[in-house]
Amino acid sequence: MFDYRLKVFHTVATRLSFTKASEELHISQPAVTKHIKEIETQIGAKLFDRKGTSIQLTQSGKILFEHAEKIRNIYRDMEFEISQISQQHKGKLIIGASTTVAQYILPEILAKFNSYYRDIKIELLTGNTETISTLLKEEKIDLGIIEGESQSSYFEYKTFKPDEIVLAAKSDHPLAHKTLHLKDLYQLDLIFREQGSGTLEFIQNRLREKEINIHELNTVMQLGSSESIKNYLLHSECMAFLSISTILNELKNNILTVIDIKNFSIERDFHFILPKGDQSELIKLFLRFAE
Repeated sequence: MFDYRLKVFHTVATRLSFTKASEELHISQPAVTKHIKEIETQIGAKLFDRKGTSIQLTQSGKILFEHAEKIRNIYRDMEFEISQISQQHKGKLIIGASTTVAQYILPEILAKFNSYYRDIKIELLTGNTETISTLLKEEKIDLGIIEGESQSSYFEYKTFKPDEIVLAAKSDHPLAHKTLHLKDLYQLDLIFREQGSGTLEFIQNRLREKEINIHELNTVMQLGSSESIKNYLLHSECMAFLSISTILNELKNNILTVIDIKNFSIERDFHFILPKGDQSELIKLFLRFAE
């Protein structure tokens, strides 16, 4: 029931890309542009500004996006409450999630899910992307949520949520508020996640595309969680590539800052990872809720 034009706007605003929105919504880019122009005409305000090859929300766009999020959630909650009146769900669901998802994204979803389905017991196992894939292959979990890029023919993958990996440092770092070039990475002291981490895999692949060899960078240390890396940054001049999802509070409180790299960004999607074939009703229910 979510108004379709508002859905188009929400998708563009989330992705900050007309092209990606058209791909996700399975409509043409001109159709996306038409819907956005219709909304702008209706509210009498511009929603996006172009900045080179990228777009960003105007102040009006930010206000609309904030309210669109609320409307979307209201519709979702209404539809779930109505659809569940005549249904009873019981059972247990074992979910495996990579570290970033488990710590920063899933808790709110699980709390809301539990408020709707108190008779469904959920067990959450945490590990890096490699570990979660192994657990699913060994049938020790019912489904996984991962941040890695590699995909196996053993599993089915569904997009869960967009994310961005940014270069972060403490807010009073000497290079705070400066724009770096990719070649400057060779002069920095860097902290990375451990081998097997989906975040590390993404960083390595994106840097390789720009002909930057991660093994030639000055890696001071590899740590097993984003929390460890964040705390390390606060006590050093090091920098680290981290999911934006992991540092929202630190950015809000001006503890950490994002260091801009000219003409470089790392965008990705978190994915559900599922055994191939028909899924159980509990898995389907959780997927519908989380999406």
